[in-house]
Amino acid sequence: MKVRISPSKIDWPFLTAVFFLVAFGILMVFDASSVSAVTQFNNKYYFAKEQLKGVIVGFIGLIVAACFDYRKFYKLSVPLILLCLVLLILVFLPGLGVKAMGAHRWIDFKFFILQPSELTKLAVVIYLSAWLSQKEKGRFAAFLLLVALIVGLVVLEPDMGTAFVLVFISVIIYFISGSPLVQFLLIIPGIIVGGLWLAVAAPYRFNRILTFFNPSADPLGTSYHVRQILIALGSGGFWGLGLGKSRQKFAYLPEASTDSIFAIIAEELGFVGATLVIMVFIFIIYKGYTISKNAPDKFGKLLAFGITTWLALQVIVNLSSMVALTPLTGIPLPFISYGSSSLAVILFAIGILINIDRQKKI
Repeated sequence: MKVRISPSKIDWPFLTAVFFLVAFGILMVFDASSVSAVTQFNNKYYFAKEQLKGVIVGFIGLIVAACFDYRKFYKLSVPLILLCLVLLILVFLPGLGVKAMGAHRWIDFKFFILQPSELTKLAVVIYLSAWLSQKEKGRFAAFLLLVALIVGLVVLEPDMGTAFVLVFISVIIYFISGSPLVQFLLIIPGIIVGGLWLAVAAPYRFNRILTFFNPSADPLGTSYHVRQILIALGSGGFWGLGLGKSRQKFAYLPEASTDSIFAIIAEELGFVGATLVIMVFIFIIYKGYTISKNAPDKFGKLLAFGITTWLALQVIVNLSSMVALTPLTGIPLPFISYGSSSLAVILFAIGILINIDRQKKI
């Protein structure tokens, strides 16, 4: 196999699509959050400015990752996963960890608030891609132990959406690496039983499940969020109400700038605008899997595949919950939802994809 190093060649259509979603995301975060920003901080630009911090950090990371030989992540995979395990523990440390809405998900570094679970997604992809790129016997138990440890810490925060993403991408990378199908058949029942137990263990998660099966129940309580999302989608029609003219952002739709931002997009830009956003996501995901296919080695293939699957999963789950095909999970829409940690980490991951793409096999 020949490897061609092309340091100056960048897939500009791919990068342009990413730039478009990031710029569009800043616009929509400002649009969707302006009302709540004035109410909470007396500054309608507050959330947009915070998102811009994530963009700046993220693009610096993208440039660094695009110029950093992805193969070096092979040796960095162990320190990176250990760092994330420490950070996941530190979120519970008083004075350092930030508790909000009953969850311990953030660490306040004063100049930047980090959500370790977002960094953990990338760390898991890198570590598993490095570990599983080499043949090794008897690693099934070790794999289960590692995933259980990481996911267990995330569940304790609690952050079920991220836990779901971590389990899914871990299992996919494990079996794409060439592991026996019988092990996959052993894991699936455990995932189903564990997921069902966690779903009913907490009342708010159990209520989400009940709401999914009966959206008309308790319209001012447990099903309020879903109903407001559907109202926003329906109000947009084909062309939308117009940019900035959403009615749901006026304290009607919960999480308007984060998990539910796609509902605001559909309300203001209609079916046409929402479809355009989806098509850009499909293009980026297609490009990601193409990069994986053309990667010069197994580590690069698994790494690109894992990053793309992580991105695709979050898009699918978020959009599915917006149209009531799945229960609400709290998974953000990549590049667009408010969340500087998530945006910065995803942009860094895009930089890794660019680096892999610059070292194609021929």
